[in-house]
Amino acid sequence: MGNKKRSPFYDNSLLLLGITFCLWGITIIDQNTPNWNLTLNYGIKPKIISGILGIFTAPLIHINYSHLIGNTLPFMALAGMVLMNGRRKFIFTSIFSALFAGIGIWIFGATGSIHTGSSTLIFSYLGFLLIQAWLVRSLLTGFLAILSITLYGTLLLTLLINQDGISWHGHLFGFLGGLISAILITSSPSKKKRKAIIKID
Repeated sequence: MGNKKRSPFYDNSLLLLGITFCLWGITIIDQNTPNWNLTLNYGIKPKIISGILGIFTAPLIHINYSHLIGNTLPFMALAGMVLMNGRRKFIFTSIFSALFAGIGIWIFGATGSIHTGSSTLIFSYLGFLLIQAWLVRSLLTGFLAILSITLYGTLLLTLLINQDGISWHGHLFGFLGGLISAILITSSPSKKKRKAIIKID
């Protein structure tokens, strides 16, 4: 019997579920381990050298269960949409946007604040889906952009309002990171045409 090749949908689903389980596992351990405060120790602390570590760890950490529950569904939905464009784009967008947002928060965030949560990734995926629809202009990217705006377009309103207790800088730089990552990794139709012409000549 030959090995059956697994479908991309199956692999993508496993990846998405694995990441989600990790987020929940980290929060469960954090909430049930005495004297272990991941937010305090591994969140992004703007303008403080010891807070640089949080650039790499903050998207995985949530203050409490309510914080994580609020992020879980939009994270899974938007991450799943990005995964439909390919795992390479998903991985690049996730890493690039997390680092871009983390650096932006560390430089521009308020001194004394601590930033954690996967909302930076949520906004990056939303930004990615919107700009990629404009760059690629296919039925898939157009559909995903419309779907993401229909489901989570109201999130963009938080970019206009700086509310207490919400990482406005995280949302803003996450969204910008998604836009930039889409531009960096996506070839527009015009670019593809130019490449084809160069090959023919």
